[in-house]
Amino acid sequence: MADRSSGFGARLREARERRGVTLRQIANATKISVSALEALERDDISRLPGGIFSRAFVRSYAVEVGLDPETAIQDFIAQFPHDSVKQGHPTSEQVEDHEALESDRRTASTFLRLIAFSVPLAAVMLYLGTSGRLSQKRRPPAEPAPAAKPVPSRAAATTHGDPSAASPSPAPTAAPAAAPRDGSLLVALSTTRPVWVSATVDGRKQFERLLQPGDRQTLDVRRELVMTAGDAAAVTMTINGAAARPLGKDGEVVTARVNLSNFKTFLPSR
Repeated sequence: MADRSSGFGARLREARERRGVTLRQIANATKISVSALEALERDDISRLPGGIFSRAFVRSYAVEVGLDPETAIQDFIAQFPHDSVKQGHPTSEQVEDHEALESDRRTASTFLRLIAFSVPLAAVMLYLGTSGRLSQKRRPPAEPAPAAKPVPSRAAATTHGDPSAASPSPAPTAAPAAAPRDGSLLVALSTTRPVWVSATVDGRKQFERLLQPGDRQTLDVRRELVMTAGDAAAVTMTINGAAARPLGKDGEVVTARVNLSNFKTFLPSR
């Protein structure tokens, strides 16, 4: 990318065309939406999420069209030196440290989930085993079984028996979502296809990476959740167990802010 006479996006597009690659092929390989790639080629950074997220877009694009990713990122920062673009661009060592920290956090989180799941399960099994032994000790001697009575048919039970016995019980209705008593929100994110997601809870970055289909992230929000998705339709969200409205359309980059004051606006109207 030595030729700096043209715009950054135009140089990316020229490299892509020389390589004979389409935007759809890059989108399939990088899991970045076509609309975001088009905005990158048009130098329309207002359509990009900014920070490390934009850096990741540039890096992935450069790799797919055969450009040096570090040089491409430096050219991008040089053309767009705005704070919203430069902010959060760490050095390579910082990125490696961040990735190692994220890996340790994921390992610790998985270990804690296993403990949280195993302890109640062991308690239930212990309780069932103890109660079973006690019930066997307290069970009185068996008495001769009485003569079997004919069992009425289903139609007879419906005609002569208690009408309430034949009618099915109504299905329980789901409780409406409400803020927990401790004044926090439990937000769960799940993905239906590969998508870049960044989540900041109460001012602290929780994660920022490419999530795979079926991945699930649970966040305890006490003040505010700021979540950015590279493909809004690929992310589903629940708040306190209630399914939220879709965050956006296919391929749309969207940033959502969820807090105790506005979380009900993300839920479907009743």
